[in-house]
Amino acid sequence: MAWIFLSIAGLLEILWAISLKHTEGFSDLRWSVVTVVGMTASFYFLAQALKTIPVGTAYAIWTGIGAAGTAILGIVLFAESAALPRLFCIGVIVAGILGLKLTSSS
Repeated sequence: MAWIFLSIAGLLEILWAISLKHTEGFSDLRWSVVTVVGMTASFYFLAQALKTIPVGTAYAIWTGIGAAGTAILGIVLFAESAALPRLFCIGVIVAGILGLKLTSSS
């Protein structure tokens, strides 16, 4: 169950990072609420995962999911660069996430 919680936490990190872009410096109340609720929920699920998964592994995977997912959605939603070197670097992050999961003892 801890890995499911960690996955949910990572997906919620993507949600709040993308919604943060829409807050207009927290002047748009609707997006600000989505961001804060997303952050809170993400931290909650991360905390649940940390009951079982080592902190170094969980934190690295949580941030990796958030970083890779947000970068991919930046390409899709905001027409950010999809240059090959950038895609390669996102792939390296994903490989690191998979490597940490596969070598985790919990």
